[in-house]
Amino acid sequence: MAEQLDSMHHVAIEVRDIAESVDWYRAEFRCEIAYQDATWAFLKFANLHLALVLPGHHPPHIAFVSAKATTHPGLKPHRDGTRSVYISDVSGNAVELMDPTSLG
Repeated sequence: MAEQLDSMHHVAIEVRDIAESVDWYRAEFRCEIAYQDATWAFLKFANLHLALVLPGHHPPHIAFVSAKATTHPGLKPHRDGTRSVYISDVSGNAVELMDPTSLG
């Protein structure tokens, strides 16, 4: 039997204004607001989440659920109860590894 594949959890993109961007995405697509404050928002789609972040607050990145998260130094808890660590791929892109045991 093949080993289970890792899953992509979310993509984070930079936006100028969180509220304005949430309104735009909600008007264009069927999605739910999982979280929103002045510095970031988390939109739930059928197959993954979209994080909207302000420049300088969080890097634009892709996030994967991976048991390897616990093997990297710097694993940190977040306000939503998840734990993750940021690493860079070979091209310098920000990649977030999310600890699967911290997801509800």
